[in-house]
Amino acid sequence: MIYALDVFGTFVFALSGAFRAIKHELDLLGVLVLAVATGVGGGMIRDLLLGTTPPMVFRNESYLAICVAGGLLVFLAAGRLAPLWDWVMVADAVGLGAFAAIGAQKGAAGGLGGFGIVMMAAMTATGGGVVRDILVMEIPAVLRTDFYASAAILGGACFVALRAAGAPEQVQLFTCLTVTLVLRLLAMRFGLSLPRIKGLPRPGEGDAEDGKG
Repeated sequence: MIYALDVFGTFVFALSGAFRAIKHELDLLGVLVLAVATGVGGGMIRDLLLGTTPPMVFRNESYLAICVAGGLLVFLAAGRLAPLWDWVMVADAVGLGAFAAIGAQKGAAGGLGGFGIVMMAAMTATGGGVVRDILVMEIPAVLRTDFYASAAILGGACFVALRAAGAPEQVQLFTCLTVTLVLRLLAMRFGLSLPRIKGLPRPGEGDAEDGKG
């Protein structure tokens, strides 16, 4: 089941990366690069942090093939897939939950404490999106919009709590996935996000205004 969720999450994340490339009018290579970066970037970062080298994506190249397939699908059928974007985002939420659960499991298997497990859940779930946004020179979406990384963090925290309580591993995984998924879907439905401070002048702007005249 874990492998199936991993494959599903990889494919869906690859689709979202490819769509971002289309938005920026990148060529075929750019679409494939963003599909791969989004699909496996989080897992690669997690594996490197855990000292698992080479990362799984280089030991099981089916993940790369899945990302390339997703990128090609979007490149060849972007016009037909665009009206289905809402469903792609629902699938992306499932992928987010799956990756959070897998990251938490990998962190626990690596002997990490509670904080480390939560960070592995969040990193696995969002790392690919961060790499994607950096490649197209955008502020990573997880830092400015939506309730995305926060959902993965809370899902990972539930995993840690159940692990401490001695719950079976399957219960830990299912709860992490479900909590992350439900929180993400609620955020999408009701536009939930963390509070932000807006309207403050940039550093130095006030001094510049005072110096005029």
